[in-house]
Amino acid sequence: MDHAYAVEKLTKFIEGIDAHLDAIDDSGSYNWPDPPRWLEVEEVRARLIENAYEPGLGDYEQSGNRRDLWVQARYPAIQALGRAQSAEEMAAFLRPTSPALTADTLHPWVWEPAAPLWAAEAYQDAVLAAARTVNRRLQQKLGRHDVGETDLCMQTFDMKAPVEGKPRLRFDGDRSTPTWRARQDGAKYTSAGAFLAIRNLAAHEDEVNWSQQEALEYLATFSVIARWIEECTVETAP
Repeated sequence: MDHAYAVEKLTKFIEGIDAHLDAIDDSGSYNWPDPPRWLEVEEVRARLIENAYEPGLGDYEQSGNRRDLWVQARYPAIQALGRAQSAEEMAAFLRPTSPALTADTLHPWVWEPAAPLWAAEAYQDAVLAAARTVNRRLQQKLGRHDVGETDLCMQTFDMKAPVEGKPRLRFDGDRSTPTWRARQDGAKYTSAGAFLAIRNLAAHEDEVNWSQQEALEYLATFSVIARWIEECTVETAP
């Protein structure tokens, strides 16, 4: 149903009824004027609209004198008009409530460097600052500054045993299970992919025109990676 259309037609119909009732009241006798032809046509349309909002609403039966007939037609039209005017609001009210992601609840490694740039609406720079901070934290935790972000992530979460100079990060849990292995592999490719697809784009393109929503989603990606890095333990070669 086109609610704007319904509002327009029902409003016109009700205004027509009111004008006709005023003309009847002003006549001062029972020699009442006939309703305008367009109003009779609009009643047919109004009944269809009323039934669209509530089946049977427009199927009212009219009785009494010619004034009563239009009074009886007026009430269903008002009810339908109210529904049409509030339809969008009610749809929004009945829609399931969606969770909200607020930037200041992201991991502090992400939001603290990003916040001042975000306030200046420099979203690309905010994402880049967050990515660089997450990388520095990873480097510090592993004591490695010899490879780039993507390679470091691929090596860090790799399931191979650590070797001299190449420690690994490990999630807690039973390492013999498919779930643990999937998580380890997922962190490896997700973190490497984030630096490739997000950080590198932010660093090497003059302007990427990210919307605020897109930039927030990218910050959230790095927030997840930051939590993984902080959660994992460092495993070094024996």
